[in-house]
Order: sequence, then structure tokens, then C-alpha cells
Amino acid sequence: AAPKGHKRLPIPLGDILKVQRLCYEKDDDIRWLIALLSDTGMRLAEGAGLAKEDVFINAEIPFVRICERPWRPLKTTSSEREVPLVGAALWAAQRAYEQSPDEFLFPRYCSHKGCKADHASNALNKWMRPSVLRGCVIHSFRHSFRDRLRKVECPSEVIDNLGGWRPMSVGSRYGVGYPLAQKVKWMTLMLDE
Repeated sequence: AAPKGHKRLPIPLGDILKVQRLCYEKDDDIRWLIALLSDTGMRLAEGAGLAKEDVFINAEIPFVRICERPWRPLKTTSSEREVPLVGAALWAAQRAYEQSPDEFLFPRYCSHKGCKADHASNALNKWMRPSVLRGCVIHSFRHSFRDRLRKVECPSEVIDNLGGWRPMSVGSRYGVGYPLAQKVKWMTLMLDE
């Protein structure tokens, strides 16, 4: 967590693209996790704690389902959601899915004993530090994700749903929410910026 009174900085788009390029070059499980987070806005524990059965690579719209798991609780009830896989995140999920030797997407950081998000955070931040604006960390991708969606004028309700943020109004909790086709539309626009 950021120190009290310290505002977490988003990662500038140029730095995101640089980190993604380096992830493609290195092409290993640590970089797949970074790339997954870079274009989905997932929390680190959500990504690191994915089981292969949570990943739908071959669906018409590829996506991940983020749900409560015995090895990784969710932060809030609104954290449960489906997030389309686009850009670097789609590449990363495909690579991790193909290469994982067991039922977890990132077995280095997750098993039935638990999700080691703190351990992952240290390793990922150390590797990213030279490539991003000073003060940016792995969690900064969440801030960048929200800003990138704002830039393409994505409705706040959709942004909240994609990031698993608690909805601001009672009305936004009515109905079934947004289908993947609407979510992927905004995420694809975000990539084109």
C-alpha cells in the first residue's frame, strides 16, 4: 500500500508499452503475469491466483473469470467479475495457459496452500523499476487502466465493473450488468489510444 497521504501514480502509456515489449522479449511466467495485469487492471492477487479453469482463451471473446477461491479470497463482493483479454493480456494468458504444468495459471505464485501475492509483488516491482516512472509499482497498472478507459470516454459504471471497484450508485447494481461484448469494445478502444 502507498504511504498515507501519498497518491499512487499511474504508469505513463509509453512506459506501459516499453514494459510490455520487454515482457514479449523475456517471455517467461513473471513477464506473463506483468503483461496480464498491464491490460486488464486486475489486482496482483487476482491475476496471480487464477486457476486455468478461470481462463477462457477459446471463447468467442477470450476472458478471465475472477471469483472467490479457497487459496485466494477477493477484496470485495464487487471484485467478482469477467474481464475480456485483449492486447498483451491475451498473449500473456495464452502463454501461461499453454506452459503451466498444473491447474494454476501461475504455479510459481499460487497453489492450494495459498496465493503468494506479496512474494510476486517484490519480484515484479524489482524487475519493472528501471523501466517505469519513479514511484510506479505493479499496482499502478490499476490506476493507468482506469485513466486509459477514461481517455476513451468509457462510462464510469463499465470501468467500475472491469476493475472490480465498488459501484458508486445503488442503481448500478440493478440488472445483470454489462456483457463481454460491451466490455471488450471499450478495452479495444483503450488499446488503440
